[in-house]
Amino acid sequence: MYSLKEVYKIGRGPSSSHSMGPESASKNFLRRFPSAFCYRVTLYGSLAYTGKGHLSDEAIYSVLGRDRVEIVFDREAQDLPHPNTMKFTAYSAPDKVAGEVVYLSVGGGNVTVLGEEQKNQSVYPFRNFSEWKGYCHDKKIALVEAVYFFEPEIRDYLGKVWSVMQKAVCRGTETEGVLPGKLQVMRKAKRLALPVDGESIEAKEKRIIASYAFAVAEENAGGGTIVTAPTCGACGVLPALLVYFKVHEGVSDDKIIDALAVAGMIGNVIKTNASVSGAEAGCQAEIGTATSMAAAAISTLFDANSEEVEYAAEIALEHQLGLTCDPVEGYVQIPCIERNAVAALRALDSARIARVLCGTRRISFDLIVQTMYETGKDINARYRETGEGGLAANYKIC
Repeated sequence: MYSLKEVYKIGRGPSSSHSMGPESASKNFLRRFPSAFCYRVTLYGSLAYTGKGHLSDEAIYSVLGRDRVEIVFDREAQDLPHPNTMKFTAYSAPDKVAGEVVYLSVGGGNVTVLGEEQKNQSVYPFRNFSEWKGYCHDKKIALVEAVYFFEPEIRDYLGKVWSVMQKAVCRGTETEGVLPGKLQVMRKAKRLALPVDGESIEAKEKRIIASYAFAVAEENAGGGTIVTAPTCGACGVLPALLVYFKVHEGVSDDKIIDALAVAGMIGNVIKTNASVSGAEAGCQAEIGTATSMAAAAISTLFDANSEEVEYAAEIALEHQLGLTCDPVEGYVQIPCIERNAVAALRALDSARIARVLCGTRRISFDLIVQTMYETGKDINARYRETGEGGLAANYKIC
């Protein structure tokens, strides 16, 4: 498994695979061919279908220059190596190709080069959660201790991640207006944060958590700075709960950073054995993973042992199985923003259920991860971030 920095990436929205990925690929290609006369970028699959709404073209222009690059949205190509495939071509003269590279935007802002080995060095000697848990059991240490043992410098980075998450919540709950794009979606986080007369303690808790999730998801949709957790589209789930527990339950920053470490480990297991790409495995891979990470984080705040953490993460992911990715007009707005809030509440419920019922489960976390990936592969491509099915197909702009 790679560093937790591959799970938590600090960057600008609205999409980790559709904007952060193409931007990263553009920077890599520019380093390879800095003196090219001009460039041509061909976007395939999900990038071709929803790249406009996700600002894929703008991300590429920002690196290669609007006057030097031609962008082609190819919706016809079949048998792609990945649903988010990009072909970059450099020209030394108008009709003379200097070089070509095919990039795959595999989710969470990560990009690989087709035909090249990954240069990232493995940090953790584990493949799945069972191996993590077995190691901790043998060493008689907590999950978070294992994270810090194999990646001792990650704590400082997680501190930066936590700072960015808190700022995103603050900005989002203070900002009003309309999000960019033709959907004209109103920001709702500030409204959700306002007190409601006569509401119960439980209703208040849910409303505030939802407002924080809306805040970060709206910041992402507006192109603000957020943290992939594990993606831009699911970036509001984890910070919503962590900020709530800091502000309203008095949990310390140190303990929250520990929770981020455990949540990152859960996300790492899923990235290693399945996918966090909505184009590859549906929204269950994005929001489902975020829900699982958040449930594990809250269990850590509850001082749970590894069994409880596993159970919470398993419940959270199991009950997002089959969730489709159908962003209207390709924007990370409908249904994405509300989905972050609902997922945050589901993650908290999962952690609370696991706390009471630990020891009764029959399903392992690793089994659910495998099942999620198989389910994602079976989901019709129309419902995997192509904009051809679900809400994306049925919603009509008035």
